[in-house]
Amino acid sequence: MEGSSVDILTEWDIVAARQLGRKKAKSIGFGLVDQARITTAISELARNIYLYAEQGKIEVHRIVEKNCIGISIIASDSGPGIDNVEQVMQTGYSTSQGLGAGLPGVRRLMDEFEIRTNLNEGTIITIKKWLR
Repeated sequence: MEGSSVDILTEWDIVAARQLGRKKAKSIGFGLVDQARITTAISELARNIYLYAEQGKIEVHRIVEKNCIGISIIASDSGPGIDNVEQVMQTGYSTSQGLGAGLPGVRRLMDEFEIRTNLNEGTIITIKKWLR
């Protein structure tokens, strides 16, 4: 698994994480539409880190599983955690007065989505997109 990461401390780091994701997705062979999906998902995850945890990390990896090539993005933080994952995963739910696409939008954009969270310990979200 080859990868790179961006620490999320400022709004500019969200841009850097998007650029890293697009560059990695392009190098793996994803087309423009999937590159856009991947960068949108990264942007949402990085924005959540910035808004709710204040700092964290976005890791981007090229992955190979069962003869399939893809990209894995891991968003991790040691923030407050998510109190009610079920609620946060409802379409249209937003605490930031954003568009409400949030984590449900990330899940729709990607092929795989996993969330692990503990209150007062942080959150780790892993998403994957496979090359078709």
